[in-house]
Amino acid sequence: MNKMPNEKQIRQYRNPVPTTDIFIEYDTGAKKGIVLIKRKNPPKGYALPGGFAEYGITLEDNARKEAKEETNLEVELENPGKPFVFSSPDRDPRGHMISNLYFAKGRGELRAGDDAKAADVYTVNEIVSMLGKSLFAFDHEKIIVECLRHRKYMP
Repeated sequence: MNKMPNEKQIRQYRNPVPTTDIFIEYDTGAKKGIVLIKRKNPPKGYALPGGFAEYGITLEDNARKEAKEETNLEVELENPGKPFVFSSPDRDPRGHMISNLYFAKGRGELRAGDDAKAADVYTVNEIVSMLGKSLFAFDHEKIIVECLRHRKYMP
């Protein structure tokens, strides 16, 4: 019978930290677009909702949890089990983070929470007008552009 090693038996490594981010498409009825948060904590700026992966839950459940905490929205993930991965060692000034990005549809009442200072829906045109102005935290401008291209919102 194979025995699982305990924590003392596992060699410790310096590893990147996994995170989840969510590209949420949301329709308020009056406005349709993408949900962005304004971060309360450094690094400040606009960002996709998300956060550190928590021990004991799947990345998908973590994405749902982070979306709920930061935006109050319930989300339906469109790519469970197949996240887009962003792993550049310099993508986050706090250290080497690996983002697992999910596409989702949001429902419910949009409201900022947790470490989001604000949460709002932005049209694609509004987001495009924000590009190139150093308004985004981390590498989220690059990620958002890739997401917009993937969704065929821009060339």
